[in-house]
Amino acid sequence: MRLNPTEIAAIERAARETFAPRSTVRLFGSRLDDSRRGGDIDLLVEPSAPLSPQELVEQRHRFIARLYRLLGERRIDVLIAPAGVPDDRPIIRVARRDSRVLTRVPG
Repeated sequence: MRLNPTEIAAIERAARETFAPRSTVRLFGSRLDDSRRGGDIDLLVEPSAPLSPQELVEQRHRFIARLYRLLGERRIDVLIAPAGVPDDRPIIRVARRDSRVLTRVPG
């Protein structure tokens, strides 16, 4: 995994400040492969409860803004798909299958 401890701590903090308890943040994509270089930070957030479309957009923007504040502006992609809710989007299926849990919001 190609995230340093500072990056992981920033993601954990932003998640705690943004999402409900028991929400999960997963890393997927090229940053999981230690043999690759570069690449954006691809995150899948699985909120513990369903969100309205407006809440989803607001929380996604708030999370990204906090990450930028903590890490500086980097290429960060954030997907949100509530835990336990089927999602037919291919990118969500891949992210759920090929990911590593970075943090769970305590609660």
